[in-house]
Amino acid sequence: MDSIKNRRTIRKYTQQEVPAALLDNLLEEACRASTMGNMQLYSVVVTRDEEMKRKLAPAHFHQPMLTTAPVVLTFCADFHRFSLWCRQRKAEPGYDNFLSFVNAASDTLLLTQNFCTLAEEAGLGICYLGTTIYNPDPIIEILQLPELVVPVATITVGYPDECPQQPDRLPLRGIVHEETYHDYGPADIDDIYAYKEALPENRQFVEVNHTETLAQIFTDIRYRKADNEAMSEALLKTLKKQGFC
Repeated sequence: MDSIKNRRTIRKYTQQEVPAALLDNLLEEACRASTMGNMQLYSVVVTRDEEMKRKLAPAHFHQPMLTTAPVVLTFCADFHRFSLWCRQRKAEPGYDNFLSFVNAASDTLLLTQNFCTLAEEAGLGICYLGTTIYNPDPIIEILQLPELVVPVATITVGYPDECPQQPDRLPLRGIVHEETYHDYGPADIDDIYAYKEALPENRQFVEVNHTETLAQIFTDIRYRKADNEAMSEALLKTLKKQGFC
């Protein structure tokens, strides 16, 4: 699909509203995504209200697209609805465990990607916010998510007001393994990451941040070990609070 090959992240949107009927159609079609046991272990919270967007903004580090996009979608791993159905049909659910969260999160991300692809085909722009999994607790509170429901992805949606440069991608030879996993030698790593490291914008990142390599931007500035450990601990506490472990 050309829309996938040419896709790019959109952070600036026009003021044109996204019709509710269009959004519903896209979500309904997206629900044809593969799902664990055909259980559809997800829910989607649609946010259009400006005040609600402002409440959600701190959880997403005040990224501007959250409050400027016409629509914000929070995709949630949801075993709550299925468990209610089980009990209402004289079946005792056993989904208060980590594996069930992984299954529900997998379902949710499959749905999310389906929606993103369909939305872009319909002429909309989207931005994936990875901050959702960093700060689930305030999102849970604001959106009033019950037990066994955890937000895993947030997508901003609207009609594009920009056409940014496409981000780079690693070559296929660095990703695909035939039959078994073939580990990488130093020459392989040099080859796979050569294009990314040579990009002018990435060279500039290294220069302005006074690091020796691009990799150090990731390990020392963007995704630090201490931050990862702290957010991992917080996420595990959230999963326990929401009944998944």
